Amino acid sequence: MAKYSFEFKKKIVNEHLEGKGGYKELGRKYSIPWENVRKWIKNYDANGDEGLTRFRKQSTFSFEYKLHMVELYLSSEVSYRELALSQGINNSSMLTRWVNNFRIASPDALRPKKKGRKKSLKTKLPKETAEKNSEGTPVDTSAEHIKQLEDDLLKLRIENAYLKEPRRLRLEGKAPLKKQRGGIAFRPLFR
Repeated sequence: MAKYSFEFKKKIVNEHLEGKGGYKELGRKYSIPWENVRKWIKNYDANGDEGLTRFRKQSTFSFEYKLHMVELYLSSEVSYRELALSQGINNSSMLTRWVNNFRIASPDALRPKKKGRKKSLKTKLPKETAEKNSEGTPVDTSAEHIKQLEDDLLKLRIENAYLKEPRRLRLEGKAPLKKQRGGIAFRPLFR
């Protein structure tokens, strides 16, 4: 996706405001998608020059704020873009993602996720140290840890079923071939 400078966006918005062209005409003139022109003009109308700037720092939103925005969208009859602009969010697709995640996986999908690599279950300690620790180490039975393990198990089951599906389909396809050819199934030359 192309990145456009603030000056370039401002130039196009000013041309539109001066009546030198519509969305599509300006898009053709500068060889950019007209949807970008429309988005920049709406952002400029709602937030002024701030609506045209790109944020280099990634914004983080709290769980409560995300939930509030989703509830606002579901309770009102406004579009994602209108709601995002009214709340000062430049990226309406982020609001779309929050609503879709909410609908698919309940409010828990809006909670912040841990970043980074997951810790492995096996520790790489010398044998003697591992034996000493295994005697008095309590097992983590917190609800959050159990929920994460259940989620991991579900993902693995889905992945397993997904990987087994082509084999099942291939075997189902061989059965009719055996009947047609009198019990002998021929393998294809190329796989």
